[in-house]
Amino acid sequence: MIFGVLLALGAAYAVFTTITGIGIPCVFHSVTGLKCPGCGVSRMIISLVHLDFAAAFHYNAALFVLIPVFLILAFSLIFRYIRLGTQKLSRGQSITVIVMIVLLVLFGIVRNLPGFEYL
Repeated sequence: MIFGVLLALGAAYAVFTTITGIGIPCVFHSVTGLKCPGCGVSRMIISLVHLDFAAAFHYNAALFVLIPVFLILAFSLIFRYIRLGTQKLSRGQSITVIVMIVLLVLFGIVRNLPGFEYL
């Protein structure tokens, strides 16, 4: 239920930003001047809507690469809930989520180091 609501809100936001070009500014970047792991997501989604995969990768490489993993995880959770009636993550799913979080944190650190401005 919550996943569906979040998906609908995300889709509505993507359509709104695509049509108007207006996005929500990153509070972390506004306050610190640093890029967070999520900076560039709005522009990445707009690029994906336009099927410009190179630009989408440029705006946020980590999330671009992790989108298929997230989708597989989300669908497996949905099917697991339908089949078993449980929302509890399996051991493999928990490990996947932890690895994704660690990768995003590392990406957030690396993209702010000198020499990695292109991230």
